Amino acid sequence: MSQETKPAEFGKLRSFFWPVHSYELKKLLPMFVMFLCISFNYTILRDTKDTLVITASGAETLPFLKFWGVLPSAVIFMLVYAKLSNILSKEKLFYAAIAPFLIFFALFVYVLYPNRELLHPNASADWIQSFLPTGLTGLVDCYRNWTYSVFYILSELWGSAVLSLMFWGFANEISRVHEAKRFYTLLGLGANVALLLSGPAIMYFSNIKDRLPPGVDPWQVSLNYLMSMVVVSGLIVIGIYWWMNRNVLNDPRFYDQADEKKAKKSKPKMGLLESFAFLAKSKYILSIAILVISYGICINLVEVTWKGQLKLQYPNPNDYNAFMGAFSTITGAVTIIMMFIGGWLIRKKGWGFAAMATPVVLLITGVGFFSFVIFRDNLASMIAYIGTTPLMLAVLFGMAQNIMSKSTKYSLFDPTKEMSYIPLDQESKVKGKAAIDVVGARLGKSGGSIIQQGLLVSFGTIAAITPYVAILMTGFIVVWLFAVKSLNRQFLALTSGDKAAAPAIKTEPSKVAG
Repeated sequence: MSQETKPAEFGKLRSFFWPVHSYELKKLLPMFVMFLCISFNYTILRDTKDTLVITASGAETLPFLKFWGVLPSAVIFMLVYAKLSNILSKEKLFYAAIAPFLIFFALFVYVLYPNRELLHPNASADWIQSFLPTGLTGLVDCYRNWTYSVFYILSELWGSAVLSLMFWGFANEISRVHEAKRFYTLLGLGANVALLLSGPAIMYFSNIKDRLPPGVDPWQVSLNYLMSMVVVSGLIVIGIYWWMNRNVLNDPRFYDQADEKKAKKSKPKMGLLESFAFLAKSKYILSIAILVISYGICINLVEVTWKGQLKLQYPNPNDYNAFMGAFSTITGAVTIIMMFIGGWLIRKKGWGFAAMATPVVLLITGVGFFSFVIFRDNLASMIAYIGTTPLMLAVLFGMAQNIMSKSTKYSLFDPTKEMSYIPLDQESKVKGKAAIDVVGARLGKSGGSIIQQGLLVSFGTIAAITPYVAILMTGFIVVWLFAVKSLNRQFLALTSGDKAAAPAIKTEPSKVAG
């Protein structure tokens, strides 16, 4: 190899792993730290909210809390956010949206949690429970431990409001296309680096009980440290946003306000009925919707059952949260590895093989997990030989299932889903994505909760409904696999140029005009 060739090859290798010019660090690094801090908070809040609710009320509370608490609160937040967007400037809107989260989390650990016995209406909750069926205990506990419920709701909203809406809205607004192609992958890696940082932090402060004097509530101390980190991290995000508005967005190399005034093709706002009608017209779009809905329902069904097992294994909140910290750390490491493997699988094995990977992984790990949960008593003597218990093995299988499902989602499910839109014409691409965002997102997130609520009302406890959940999860995965197979045939027909075999996605002119 000549001397001239070596620098060229090195330059190609450098641009592959680090496709950023030196002067662009002024813009990329603040965005990276913002995203890392927001993701850091997201992991701490996600693990802590589960610990609070599950160790106090049980996993039976989660389906009710997600459907009757998180879903309406998300709608209310979006309505308020839309209203404020017409009144406040973009910068003030950012501060107004993030500040209530940080204020509440500070108030929770220093005011609400220490006075929980005074604030929680145990007497009235007992009275309500006295004339309701056992299956509605989870719903009553949402009211009984209302401070935990509000904490859970706001922690859930942090992911959708601060991470998805505010950060990515800001990033999309200030990033040009050529920057986004190079920056966004690095930001995605930042989210997984945040897992590697937040996981050990959760474990360290959750295991603090061994270092405290007798008589001190270790979970209170752990909460104080964890929420203090959340508030400080949130203040760093606000500080970086303030700095970028004054030092980056006034630099024409990075941002031109005139770009905002250029006409953009707006995403159609489709109602629920309109979305269903559009999905019914296209087998191709409907197949994508089935993928999205099936994933949301399956992961919801497994998570609640797994977290019920976790409570049995770790009834102490410090122990439970420490385990979740380890879970987050391993998830971050595995996801980083899977992001590289996922890209290789898509390139080498094709769209269909890569798209099949996520449901197959969920099926294999899900069957293993539910088998140990359902048949634990029959396996006790056999498992004793390896020095563990059926419950602990079920927890570990559930952990593996959740880690693999999340890592394959980020590395394979999301990329293949987005790739499936590419061959469509512009109208089908835009309207189809809008319809799936409305129908798929709602049914995927709420479908599992609705199913579990119905089963809990009928059978009473998580343990009693587990066999039915296992059967339903398997059924949804089978439907998912058929949808992938069908979509793969249509995708290959479109991308191979076989127009005769390509799915027709048509809209009647009269309806468009109307």
